[in-house]
Amino acid sequence: MTTTNSTPSTKRMVWIALFTAITCILAPLSIPIPISPVPITLTNLVLFISLYLLSWKEALTSYILYLLLGVCGLPVFSGFSGGIGKLAGPTGGYLAGFIFLILIAGFFMQILPKKKTLTILGMVLGMAATYIFGTLWLAAQMELSFTAALSVGVLPYLLGDAVKIAAASIIGPILQNRLFFIRDNN
Repeated sequence: MTTTNSTPSTKRMVWIALFTAITCILAPLSIPIPISPVPITLTNLVLFISLYLLSWKEALTSYILYLLLGVCGLPVFSGFSGGIGKLAGPTGGYLAGFIFLILIAGFFMQILPKKKTLTILGMVLGMAATYIFGTLWLAAQMELSFTAALSVGVLPYLLGDAVKIAAASIIGPILQNRLFFIRDNN
C-alpha cells in the first residue's frame, strides 16, 4: 500500500499521537501563581519542540487532538483539569491562542530559510499572538481592562517564556538531528 502526500503515513500519525501524549502528560503539570488565574505550564515548550520534529500541520493536528481530549473531560489541562469549562473560562484564550503560536512559529521555522534568528523570532511572534488573544479573552471573561489583564496574564510569564524559547532553540535542533534517522527513514 502506498501513501499520497495528502495521506499521512502510519509513522507520521504515530509522531502526531506521540506529541499529543507528551502534551497531555506535561501540560497538566502546572504551577499556580497567586497573582494570576493563569498557571505556569510547559505547553508552549512542548509546542516549540514539536515544530522541530513535526510539520506545522502535524503539530497543529497534535495540539487540536490535545484540546479535544481536554474538552471531552480528560484531565489534560493545567492542574489536571478537563472539560469545556476550562476552554471557555478565563485561561481558555491562551489555550486557543497556542494555535496562533503553532501557525506563526511554524511559518518561520519551516517555510522561511532555516536560520536560528528567524526561528527564535517566529517563536517570539507566536507567543506575542498567544499573549494578545489570551489577554483579550482573559479581560472579557474577568471583566478587566486590557492593561489589568496584561499585568496578570502576561507580565509574570515573560521571563519564563523567554527561557522556554531559549531552551527550545537549543534542544529542538539537537532532537531534530538525533531523531532524523528514526523519524524520516524506514
